[in-house]
Amino acid sequence: MALDSKQVVEALSMVTQQHLDIRTVTLGLSLRGCVHEDINIMSQRVYDRLTTAAENLVPTVEQLEREYGIPIIHKRISVTPVAEICGATKEEDLTPVAEALDRAGREVGVNFIGGFSALVQKGMSDSDRRLINSIPHALAATENVCSSVNVGSTRAGINMDAVLRMAEVVRETAELTADNDSIGCAKLVVFCNMVEDNPFMAGAIHGSGEAGEVINVGVSGPGVVHAVLEDLPETASMTEVAEAIKATTFKITRAGELIAREAAKRLGYEKGILDLSLAPTPARGDSVAQILEAIGVGQCGGPGTTAALALLNDAVKKGGVMASSSVGGLSGAFIPVSEDAGMIKAAKDGALSLEKLEAMTSVCSVGLDMIAIPGDTTVETIAGIIADESAIGLINNKTTAVRVIPAIGHVAGENLHFGGLLGDAPIMPVNTHAGTVFAHRGGRFPAPINSLKN
Repeated sequence: MALDSKQVVEALSMVTQQHLDIRTVTLGLSLRGCVHEDINIMSQRVYDRLTTAAENLVPTVEQLEREYGIPIIHKRISVTPVAEICGATKEEDLTPVAEALDRAGREVGVNFIGGFSALVQKGMSDSDRRLINSIPHALAATENVCSSVNVGSTRAGINMDAVLRMAEVVRETAELTADNDSIGCAKLVVFCNMVEDNPFMAGAIHGSGEAGEVINVGVSGPGVVHAVLEDLPETASMTEVAEAIKATTFKITRAGELIAREAAKRLGYEKGILDLSLAPTPARGDSVAQILEAIGVGQCGGPGTTAALALLNDAVKKGGVMASSSVGGLSGAFIPVSEDAGMIKAAKDGALSLEKLEAMTSVCSVGLDMIAIPGDTTVETIAGIIADESAIGLINNKTTAVRVIPAIGHVAGENLHFGGLLGDAPIMPVNTHAGTVFAHRGGRFPAPINSLKN
């Protein structure tokens, strides 16, 4: 379909003034063929698999960026959850596999690799246990490897033993990377109802039902949505606001659909999903918080914030599914505090609390994301935060997650600086009344009645 001059100007404006970008082209790779009882041989197979399959990923994506004039910010790889390929080896420390992933990532030029992961919502195998125990050292020893663990699902319930262990792992990871603002925790996320085709980090994995090689694309355009809402009069109804968001996300998704098709075609791999998630950046005007304020909330975190976010998330999904038959992943609105200029300001101003963020996660795409907490936060408190967020996902049959960063040596009110897309994290106060009993009861939180759908 030919573009008229108005559409060309509109597209250029979306890119140059409103921060429209393809946030990531993520190549999903199966590592099933890499299994070996010798961890060094398996690690070499992993390295060879990535450097061969992803050899042309970055050059191809960069060529698409030049041809179409749309910024493609990151090139990433997701792999089979590493715990699933480590059953044959008896090594306790699985860090060599993470290091092989990291070396391969540097070789092919990608930004992140996701999949140093395990799914333990119903129980923990020996390889799951060894992988989880290896996470702190693996994230401290690598630069671009990301880790994720699924501790619950609506069908299985919540593995409370895994919740406590992951709280300990978060703490251990923070301590091992304390000299670098505990950045290891920025690469670690704990899920309930994990999505297995998610192209976004830190939670990207290549699920067991996927093809051997798949191209998944993540699109982001909060700046474009914000600009459209800024032009609406204050007298516009909520229906008109929702329709404006839908129409805008349709346009954003079409851009992502084009890139996804071309990338898959040129690389010779299967086209996977298109994830339309309004993933913010620290840049002014590229903020989900500012979208909520444009809808009419005085400041993000104030009364009305959860309702505005629910409207935004729903309208984004509706606009996306009109534009592509392959919408998947998470697709909605992300609320990572450190990566969103408006969220950072709201947290510093005291308008946004951890409790309000938890309420917002009941209607957004993921959960408590990129939140710095005081360095003396106890393991039991972290476990309670993970359990609360998992319960929201469990009962509402949605994906929720926790990516918190205990800032070792720092207190509430101070600031961590990560740079790039990870931004700046104001350290937020945490309710310290978790107690010591709840986190240590263990066992399995039963699946809810709405899990019985067969």
